[in-house]
Amino acid sequence: MAARERDDSGGQDVLRRAGDASVLILTSLADGSKHGYALIQDIKGFAGLQLGPGTLYGALDRLERMGLIEALPAEDRRQPYRITAAGVVALRAHLDSIERVTSVGRLRLGLGGI
Repeated sequence: MAARERDDSGGQDVLRRAGDASVLILTSLADGSKHGYALIQDIKGFAGLQLGPGTLYGALDRLERMGLIEALPAEDRRQPYRITAAGVVALRAHLDSIERVTSVGRLRLGLGGI
């Protein structure tokens, strides 16, 4: 039987359900608006991962429907996006959750705290 996911965040950790690409995109947008290709390059630079176009644009669509990002007016043929206030709150909550798990994992492995 699969373990049930426990969510003690009061529903604030919406990114847990949105997926890893969403976290990478919000992290990239946290320092300013970007269009698709710039997102791909930035994520590759800080995470060492290259998102394919299908993954990127599927996640952008999902994040926009969730109200975590918004599209800005197009620049030439490029569609820039920016993180919303709700996106900042969701990203902070998700990162706090990851920090708690990382801290416990490091302690249990005998690696000390962060």
